[in-house]
Amino acid sequence: MRILFVLLCCSLLLPACTRTEHRSRTVATVTTEQSAPEQPGAETRAAAAPAAAVPATLSPRARAGLVKEVEARERAFAKTMADRDLEAFRSFLSDDVIFFSGPEPLRGPEAVVAWWARYFEGDEAPFSWEPDQVEVLESGSLAFSTGPVYGVSGEIIGRFNSVWRLEAPGTWRIVFDKGEKVCAC
Repeated sequence: MRILFVLLCCSLLLPACTRTEHRSRTVATVTTEQSAPEQPGAETRAAAAPAAAVPATLSPRARAGLVKEVEARERAFAKTMADRDLEAFRSFLSDDVIFFSGPEPLRGPEAVVAWWARYFEGDEAPFSWEPDQVEVLESGSLAFSTGPVYGVSGEIIGRFNSVWRLEAPGTWRIVFDKGEKVCAC
């Protein structure tokens, strides 16, 4: 959880420098959490996810399978934009989702859909995206995906960062999302 928190904070607080070249890769990060009583938050994690519900350690094969699930979900999510299907877009959002779009964070699927409806107007999608990196926590309950955002003519115009939560077996939904423009670094 600490690694995901750091990744999320870095993506929210630091400006992104996205290079124009693109190399696709998908990786899984192994994190180790100790559940010693003196570790802050250990009691909260234990209460939130009973040990019987989530294995303490995923096998490399199981983790690789979850990485592929999240990558497929991200690609299916991006396809909603290409298909111009706002209702399908909504189905990928958790009930407590937060998108960092516009001047203020958008909280909840209704606010996100209301803001993003502008991108679903017209016959052609104004942008597209694909994951080039996916990481899954050792618990298998949260994942992070990131990748380039392409303009209509295929140029890289930004980078997205999404945090996914496993809400039911095989059902990953977005809980946080933030895009960044390409910087001229």
